[in-house]
Amino acid sequence: MKQMEVTIMGQSYILGCPEGGEVSLLEAVGSVDREMSAIRDAGRVKARERIAVLAALNLAYALAERPLPAVAPTPVAGSAPDAPLGNVDIDALIQRLDQALGADGQLL
Repeated sequence: MKQMEVTIMGQSYILGCPEGGEVSLLEAVGSVDREMSAIRDAGRVKARERIAVLAALNLAYALAERPLPAVAPTPVAGSAPDAPLGNVDIDALIQRLDQALGADGQLL
């Protein structure tokens, strides 16, 4: 794992980063820095810890409010090749998931 030095609200941190994850980590650091700086600049909260908690809550809320990406349904093994994708057999999907989980346990 690679280590990167980043700065958030003027303070340096050394963070672990998986190879190839540098861009994503820097984007995340930028989001946290912007959110924390905006809270600090609003002037109502002074303590770094409280600023960090409020920023985390704001970012988590924004993430939860994002619409889920549309996922195209895939045909189920054993279904007719020309069957509409919208008519997926839920029981067959659960069986496939249970088989994939194997010894880890049943889905339902």
